[in-house]
Amino acid sequence: MASLQFLAPSSSPIQSNRIMVRATSSSSTSPNAVNQTMVAPELSRLEPRVEEREGGYWVLKEKYREKINPQEKIKIEKEPMKFATEGGIHDLAKIPFEELEKSKMTKDDIDVRLKWLGLFHRRKNHYGRFMMRLKLPNGVTTSEQTRYLASVIRRYGKDGCADVTTRQNWQIRGVELPHVPEIMEGLNQVGLTSLQSGMDNVRNPVGNPLAGIDPLEIVDTRPYNDQLSRFITGNFKGNLAFTNLPRKWNVCVVGSHDLFEHPHINDLAYMPATKNGRFGFNLLVGGFFSPKRCAEAIPLDAWVSEEDLIPVCKAILEAYRDLGTRGNRQKTRMMWLIDELGIEGFRSEVVKRMPEQELERSSNEELVQKQWERRELIGVHAQKQPGYSFVGLHIPVGRLQADDMDELARIADEYGSGELRLTVEQNIIIPNVENLRVEALLKEPLLRDRFSPTPPLLMKGLVACTGNQFCGQAIIETKARALKVTEEVDRLVAVTKPVRMHWTGCPNTCAQVQVADIGFMGCMTRDENGKPCEGADVFLGGRIGSDSHLGDIYKKAVPCKDLVPLVVDILIEHFGAVPREREEDGGD
Repeated sequence: MASLQFLAPSSSPIQSNRIMVRATSSSSTSPNAVNQTMVAPELSRLEPRVEEREGGYWVLKEKYREKINPQEKIKIEKEPMKFATEGGIHDLAKIPFEELEKSKMTKDDIDVRLKWLGLFHRRKNHYGRFMMRLKLPNGVTTSEQTRYLASVIRRYGKDGCADVTTRQNWQIRGVELPHVPEIMEGLNQVGLTSLQSGMDNVRNPVGNPLAGIDPLEIVDTRPYNDQLSRFITGNFKGNLAFTNLPRKWNVCVVGSHDLFEHPHINDLAYMPATKNGRFGFNLLVGGFFSPKRCAEAIPLDAWVSEEDLIPVCKAILEAYRDLGTRGNRQKTRMMWLIDELGIEGFRSEVVKRMPEQELERSSNEELVQKQWERRELIGVHAQKQPGYSFVGLHIPVGRLQADDMDELARIADEYGSGELRLTVEQNIIIPNVENLRVEALLKEPLLRDRFSPTPPLLMKGLVACTGNQFCGQAIIETKARALKVTEEVDRLVAVTKPVRMHWTGCPNTCAQVQVADIGFMGCMTRDENGKPCEGADVFLGGRIGSDSHLGDIYKKAVPCKDLVPLVVDILIEHFGAVPREREEDGGD
């Protein structure tokens, strides 16, 4: 395993105004070998648009500030990371909220800049309260950390709760600004951070939730994701080289044939592959979701050894940071830059930023098996360690209260190793349970009454974003509605295998409806009387795994009250569901 190294930002000049590039594979065995001539972009387009200033902050150059979006202007007016690096959060937390609202600068502080500290003000639906997003590489957490988070949300009563996210992460809700410095210090004491978890930063690194315990794993992804998280956050103190990206950026390391990590929707995905007897990764780049466009990641035609895990991440981030556009926010994700430069043009910019300005072509020795039936994570399953099992628990739409978290921490200590694993399906795994103790674990009231290891099939794959209970961007309520619709549908039809249903409250698609078997995207529509009502665009046909595919619109603007019969019809027609027999009312 490579040791973690922090690398200084780099850039390389281009020698001519317009150059001809011949892209030729360095390996005759590469499946992605190319041999074509193309015209590189103008030199001016390849000039970095940002520059490093005093203190290590990266700032957009003056000449590139025309037609930039409002968020870029806010970053220029005041550096967000100073709340962390220079202790600004302590001063801000002391100011009464009503005073902060009187000036645009401090109003932008609480609504935008605090997102660099993982703090999201819920102005529209939870005024004066913040959601705090953490960094939890590979979704691994401890009982101690879980208890601490429970103690934070408990102080806020009915306003406090926690959610498991679709990036194997925790989000806690109800946080009040005066408590933030204390909370952040507490996070540090238990080995957690919320730094660089929002806005134009790198999101939580995702990996195999069964890493290290999976009998069929390709590689343990935990050390790699820990390296990535420490590099990106500067050992949890802030890495200023990557706090001014054009937009958010997602990364994952794949360690399973099941592709639990969803590599095709990440900006950078490390796909395990060997080359000439060395272990490493082929790279996919550019996957993302947005209201206006969704794109699957594409091959960079590059392979790196495990020792170059961090250098290539750094090079790709620098290329995106330096060259990405900062105008229309709907066109600032990394794939738009790849489209503009072409995949070879983008690759060449990555190469320039590698330590030796070299990057091997991809390997044809991929380790992920293409034909693989995705395994179940919920329930009791054998680990690679003899005599031990992991127990996957269904957390309905990912929502937990403080008492739930305390109980999970107790159970992890009593039956396992004090560890919990979060999944991208918003569920939780308890690893390292001795087989002799499984039966006792399954009798725990929390598992019988709240978080079942044997939920109904339609509940197993249910995912929902925050919805308009807390999120100001959500158009509809999602979590409670997802549960209610699914329960009603389950009473009407029976399925023979899980059907993944995802609910998202708005086109930002935080719940990733396009990868679901059936997806619901919130919208406003009209009922049969022409009155405005909450509705959903219904998606169908998303797939995950080696044959991943983004779903398509099946029916637009369906009133929410009409979703149950529509879902019943879809399940019967497309998923082999059968109507449940109903007993007639009346006496004997």
